[in-house]
Amino acid sequence: MTQSTSTRSWIASANGHSDFPLQNLPMGIFSIDGSAPRSGVAIGDAIFDLEAGLAAGLFEGQAKAAVEASLGGALNAYFALGRSARVALRERLLELLGEGSTLRGKIEAQGATLLPLAADCQLHLPAKIGDYTDFYVGIEHAKNVGKLFRPDNPLLPNYKYVPIGYHGRASTIRASGAEVRRPKGQTLPAGQTEPTFGPCARLDYELELGIWIGQGNDMGDAIPVSEAGEHIAGFCLLNDWSARDIQAWEYQPLGPFLSKSFITSISPWVVTAEALEPFRRAQPARPEGDPQPLAYLLDPKDQANGALDIELEVLLLTESMRKQNLPAHRLGLSNSLNMYWTAAQLVAHHSVNGCQLQSGDLFGSGTLSGPDRSQLGSLLEITEGGKLPIELASGEERKFLEDGDEIILRARCTREGYASIGFGECRGKVVAAR
Repeated sequence: MTQSTSTRSWIASANGHSDFPLQNLPMGIFSIDGSAPRSGVAIGDAIFDLEAGLAAGLFEGQAKAAVEASLGGALNAYFALGRSARVALRERLLELLGEGSTLRGKIEAQGATLLPLAADCQLHLPAKIGDYTDFYVGIEHAKNVGKLFRPDNPLLPNYKYVPIGYHGRASTIRASGAEVRRPKGQTLPAGQTEPTFGPCARLDYELELGIWIGQGNDMGDAIPVSEAGEHIAGFCLLNDWSARDIQAWEYQPLGPFLSKSFITSISPWVVTAEALEPFRRAQPARPEGDPQPLAYLLDPKDQANGALDIELEVLLLTESMRKQNLPAHRLGLSNSLNMYWTAAQLVAHHSVNGCQLQSGDLFGSGTLSGPDRSQLGSLLEITEGGKLPIELASGEERKFLEDGDEIILRARCTREGYASIGFGECRGKVVAAR
């Protein structure tokens, strides 16, 4: 019943909030006026300060242990506690913030416990990210990109057997709002035989889902797919910024390197697995003729309930559009059901060779394009490699991103009878190369 639309909060802005109703309660790290970063929970237009709530004696037992683990400016230790701690904290927050809470007066009197989610509140990365792996499980994106380079054979033979991924650069992951500095690198101009060096000319975004690892595993121990879901702490939005011209020159034979490592943007709030329970779905059936996953990747419960129904949106706002007070232009509206593999399968595959996953590690899903043109998750696909420019209401055209362009990712879960759950925004504005 906690996910029902009838469940309300005494915090008025939470009721009917498009992203952060009482039913969501995402975790994050924030600071105000230069103070040390600390943990909080988004609720409507406010942040519930967990450190202040702990000092006020609002938590006990396992919920108290969860809050204590969240202190220190990163959620790694909290993630490591696992599902039972997340559930205990969630249940206590529902008691504290729900309509009819007997502790409302104490919370309001405390003052510092409930803070406005305003411009002077800075949001940070929610965890210290030790490792970042970017997967490639959006099959429509894989087919679209494959068609550009291999029209007769868009998907390589291993795609439907192996959750393809590569190790990304954790040190350049940034929270929403960080500038996206246009990268420099080697490119091979059309018709040339030798590369040149300079700023990227084909800058792109990728619409992805981020997956936060909760409890890890010991080196040498694989995580069974039947248990892998328990190792996922939550989800966020992820923009895997891509320098397509640099990528085209460098990616063979070992894959992306400098074309991806300059920045990855994520939304700062961790939407927990528990908040998303009503939006779980059966993994979409594979097309006839596709191979069944190998045994270590196949679990009946995961196939029946391991997918998520999350609507994913990407918008573009240019400098000219800002000056003309024009709304952002929607580039695509897709869904996480376009994942060829479940999140649990990614965890199982990543650890099957004994690779150690650690609390606070981050996975990217890969670009989650849909089968229709309105559902594409990158400019590479939308413009077919720059052949079909996008026309904007400002009178501008775009093949790839220009300086001053801002990309905005949003996501939302909706279901009849249940409160809408949102992720907040993941923004990034392109600035000129140095």
